[in-house]
Amino acid sequence: MTDTTRRPIAYVTAPLRGEGLARLHELCEIVHEPWIEQQPLRIMNSDQLAARAAEVGATVLIVESDSVKGPVLDLPLRLIGSTRGDPNNVDLAAATAKGIPVLRCPGRNADAVAEMTVALLFAAVRGVVQGDRDVREGQTYRGGTIPYQRYRAWQLAGRTAGIVGLGAVGRATRWRLQGLGMTVIAADPFHPEATHSLDDLCAAADVVSMHAVVTPETKGLMGRAQFAAMRDGSIYVNTARAALHDIDALVDALQTGKLAAAGLDHFEGEKLAADHPLIGMGNVVLTPHIGGATYDVEVVQATMIADDVERILSGQRAVNLANPDVSP
Repeated sequence: MTDTTRRPIAYVTAPLRGEGLARLHELCEIVHEPWIEQQPLRIMNSDQLAARAAEVGATVLIVESDSVKGPVLDLPLRLIGSTRGDPNNVDLAAATAKGIPVLRCPGRNADAVAEMTVALLFAAVRGVVQGDRDVREGQTYRGGTIPYQRYRAWQLAGRTAGIVGLGAVGRATRWRLQGLGMTVIAADPFHPEATHSLDDLCAAADVVSMHAVVTPETKGLMGRAQFAAMRDGSIYVNTARAALHDIDALVDALQTGKLAAAGLDHFEGEKLAADHPLIGMGNVVLTPHIGGATYDVEVVQATMIADDVERILSGQRAVNLANPDVSP
């Protein structure tokens, strides 16, 4: 029988499932309280997390959105796992100063967000949401027209898609769009396979899809000049972050008909005001930041975290270490 008293206690608030979670149970004594299952929603600040982690005697923390700062880092932690690609909920400098390795999960949601990109693209191009509404409202012949009159559109096959940012999500989106018969070009100053500047990409693409990381340099990356450079009747999709575009410029491009449609999965402050111009645009598909909301993401991140927890507990170096200056 396994001697569980010698295993570290892990307090886990990240949603994990599958083989990775099972392996974590073998490595640690788990107290699993996924934030996503809490009613009402519970995402803890540092004081709350420190208190709960101390209460269960945790020496391993695995979180997704809880704040790992201040008093949390005063606990006797052997390691911290953040199931984010960029663990910005963790005070990395303080963790590093205390010699606590911090794990991360780069690319955990790449396939999920890439699928959402394709979903938004199809919905925007083919009028899926409006068509669904017509059927539900008994308005198949809305305004005395037939659906074929209202919903004619260009097919995606044979068109050019421009991907801005060739990170994990951008690459996962690329092969999916190629599979639809699209020619895919990319802009990314840090990736050798990206052959276009942003301005050249905007001018050449029928679809522009955003997958860049938000940095001081990329905030407002898509502005009036970039939307103006896009082809007349083109499509804009953003399943990354709203900070990457100038929303007023986007609204103007849609209102003038410069853009035929758009699909957006994120908004500043995580919501869009009820009276915002985008709300009333039938050619815009809006979703509430759900690109990564799949069970598969929870499986992937569980495996990534379990792999590195096992490495650290056995004295090896973690692969996905957010603070590489810390030794195992």
